[in-house]
Amino acid sequence: MTAVSGRAPRPRRARGAAESLGSVVLVFESVVVFLAGLAVFGLNALPESIPDWWGIVGGAVAALVMIVLAGLLRHRWAIVAGWVLQVVLLAAGFLVPAIAVVALIFGAMWGYATIKGASLDRRNARLAAEADLSNGD
Repeated sequence: MTAVSGRAPRPRRARGAAESLGSVVLVFESVVVFLAGLAVFGLNALPESIPDWWGIVGGAVAALVMIVLAGLLRHRWAIVAGWVLQVVLLAAGFLVPAIAVVALIFGAMWGYATIKGASLDRRNARLAAEADLSNGD
């Protein structure tokens, strides 16, 4: 029990491997994407038809969406939205080719985190079910 409220704290929700690994990837990617946006602005790397300040805006918005999405990965749609973000980042590579390198690296990490994490979650669920059956329940 906490001294202030007089009631026991709520237990934390168990997070699966896909959720944990995916959130780590998205948070680190958000930092890199934000810094890439600053670099795009500072280097005037966008084509002439696009104002340079869009580098900062695009990087900041993408980074913010990634951070928000990292907290929502318990939902299946958030995993799909993470894949969409990876494709959007890869598409930004057509404007600034260096961003394509970032997109490929983090896309591979995102793929590993979500695919292998889901595999680990299924395995852990199967092992937990087998353990319940062996206890006589």
